[in-house]
Amino acid sequence: MITFHAKRYPLTLLVALAIILLSLIPVPEIKPLEGVSLLDKWAHMLMYGGLVCIIWWEYLRNHERLDTGRLFVCAFLAPILMGGMLELAQRYLTTCRSGEWLDFAANTTGVVLATLLGIAAAYLMKKRKG
Repeated sequence: MITFHAKRYPLTLLVALAIILLSLIPVPEIKPLEGVSLLDKWAHMLMYGGLVCIIWWEYLRNHERLDTGRLFVCAFLAPILMGGMLELAQRYLTTCRSGEWLDFAANTTGVVLATLLGIAAAYLMKKRKG
């Protein structure tokens, strides 16, 4: 089962693993970027939005029909839950990171925006196919 998904969703698994690792390791501060307002929140939105865009892209590439239930769980609910669990892991399981509600909100915002893009892409693909 895992091999099947790894073959059909390799980028999804790679990006999800990268997010998990980046969320749990110490991250050095970058001096030139210190002045960028809410840079951390933008990074969270881009990471989770990018993950969901990749999920949609790989799903649409591998399936003829949309399974809205599966997409809801895999491309919406699972990334939100992953973001929440990683924020809790940062808070309670690491000494180098801190879990924040605003980070979770930024993760969720990225997921929602990318989901809207995924729905639009699916609609356009369906319309193009006739």
